[in-house]
Order: sequence, then structure tokens, then C-alpha cells
Amino acid sequence: MVNDPVADMFARIKNAINRRKEVIKIPGSKLKKSILELLKKEGYIADYSIEPINDYSYNFVVKLKYHKGKSVINDMIRISKPGRRIYKPHNDIPRILSGMGLTIVSTSKGIISHKEALKNKVGGEVIGFVY
Repeated sequence: MVNDPVADMFARIKNAINRRKEVIKIPGSKLKKSILELLKKEGYIADYSIEPINDYSYNFVVKLKYHKGKSVINDMIRISKPGRRIYKPHNDIPRILSGMGLTIVSTSKGIISHKEALKNKVGGEVIGFVY
């Protein structure tokens, strides 16, 4: 059993990028779906779909995005972990690469980027960085 499913998802994506894979499978959950939706909206992945396994479980089939043979994602870093949650107010959410990267924030309004959190003036748990 995986203790941190988000860190596992980040590791699977990073490993697939290192192996130059086009498509990977990730075990499904609602939190991961929200993160994948944000990554798709921000242009870090091409697309994802849901592949049912049985009545109760499913996988995400994630199509990774490459530009001129190089991955769009350089790195994914997990910030808040199950043993140490990191919460920040909207004006204190860290920005990666002076805002060029993506900070994933879990708020009362769902999983959003640091830009949306600042615009909506809502803080929350800093899940991780993508750049």
C-alpha cells in the first residue's frame, strides 16, 4: 500500500519522462483526478482518460506532453506530505521560478493553481510544484 498517493503519482510521471514514455497508467482517485485536470488546463500534460479495472477501481491513462523532443515537465516536487502538512494563506503561497512554474494548492474551492488562489484570495494546503 502506498502511504502518499500524490508522491507516487509524481514519481510515476517523472520516471515516465526520464524513460521518454508517451503514455502512462496511474491508479485513480478523486484527488489525483483534480491534479491531472489542473495539469491539463495549465498545459503540462496533453490529456488523460479513465480506464476502469472493475466496479470499484480505475486507472488514469495519462498522455504526456513533449515539445521538440523535450518534456514540458522538468520536475515535480511534493511539498505537503501526510506526516507534515504545509498550509499557507493566499498572499504567502510560494511561487516557483518567479511564477513561471505551477504551485498546486488544495483549497476549499478545490485543487487550484497559485494564480487562482491569489486571484480568489483563498489559501490552503500547498501540495507541490511543477515546472
